[in-house]
Amino acid sequence: MKYSALNLAWQGVRNHRGWRRAWRHATPKKAYDAIIIGGGGHGLGAAYYLAKKHGITNVAVLEKGWLGGGNTARNTMTIRDNFIYPDNARFHHAAVKSWHTLSSELNFNMMISKRGMTTVLMSDRDLSDAQRMINTTALFGAEHRIIDIEELQQRLPMAVSPARLPIVGGVYHPDVVMARHDAVAWGYARAASNLGVDIIENCEVTDIIRDAKGVTGVETSLGNILTRKLGMAVAGHGKHVAAMAGVELPIETVPLQAMVSTPVKPFLDNIVVLRGFNTYFMQSDKGELVMGSGTDPYPSYSQRGAPQIPEATIAAILQVFPSLERMQFMRQWAGILDLTYDNSPIISKTEVDGFYIDVAGSGGFKTTPLAAMMHADLIANDRPDPLIEAYSLERFSTGRLILERASYGNR
Repeated sequence: MKYSALNLAWQGVRNHRGWRRAWRHATPKKAYDAIIIGGGGHGLGAAYYLAKKHGITNVAVLEKGWLGGGNTARNTMTIRDNFIYPDNARFHHAAVKSWHTLSSELNFNMMISKRGMTTVLMSDRDLSDAQRMINTTALFGAEHRIIDIEELQQRLPMAVSPARLPIVGGVYHPDVVMARHDAVAWGYARAASNLGVDIIENCEVTDIIRDAKGVTGVETSLGNILTRKLGMAVAGHGKHVAAMAGVELPIETVPLQAMVSTPVKPFLDNIVVLRGFNTYFMQSDKGELVMGSGTDPYPSYSQRGAPQIPEATIAAILQVFPSLERMQFMRQWAGILDLTYDNSPIISKTEVDGFYIDVAGSGGFKTTPLAAMMHADLIANDRPDPLIEAYSLERFSTGRLILERASYGNR
């Protein structure tokens, strides 16, 4: 059923009793042409593109919980393009563009809104790093520009310059957008299901079965399922799942916290980054202030994180925006972030034939459509697209690392 204004009106007349389920709740078959572990945006997207672009519809997505209940639901929805290393600049610029037509392609409202991002620079080093980023990303079509203190004050009239870290200027990035994270998972699930993909929730993978030729299937809480092509998109648990196939990943897992205030009337249309404090915040469509900063300073699988992070985040924001001091803190959560040693993603084949991985690197929501597309292409053709050749797992043994400075705040 196509979602449209006409259908919405017709179903309204019928008391909305005629809508079909968004996706089928499938039971697993004995075997599939391909299986994707992970029912978040990256996993569901890979299954959708396998069916849509490569004609491989005998596909299953296995999710140990509910769809989109992992990191897809635990991020701050920001889609930006401010990475410095050329391979990352190229990839993330293409990733931002891939969001523009996603709602119409999937026939599902992703609630995409163009916000723009204003980065507050608070030292000469910030200014130097910003200029380097602008020069690099401009080579690949991204738009950033330095703004002076006067323009910054016009964009952020509530900002004041702290005595300890005085504001020296800013960077304006107009192409930054936000999208509804739940809608991304639901839209991909609905579109993939309509193409014949089996989506199996509450199905935990407990082992990966192999023979001398490579992957042969998976052991799950619902029984064994056979396949010769296995994709992994399990942000936050990549190291654990890959180890089932005998693959050791060069990653560490850390919590990345975010928090929200109680809702207030709209007063902020930009995403604001305080470069000197490694902190950011924006106002959601519901009026909440959504805030975050760097990761917790130790490995953990906790989905709460340490209380010092919210305290430091709020303290940093109040140094530049003291007028927000009466805002009330409402709730906090943490996503589970797989960090590679060079802060860049891995989308790659492995030494186990038929086992392909998509590990998000420094945080993966913003790359969802493109990373899922590249993962599907890799599974279907058994070779990487030129856009992701640099993201091979082999780079960690050959020394061809992609040392992304833009993500150092997570270290």
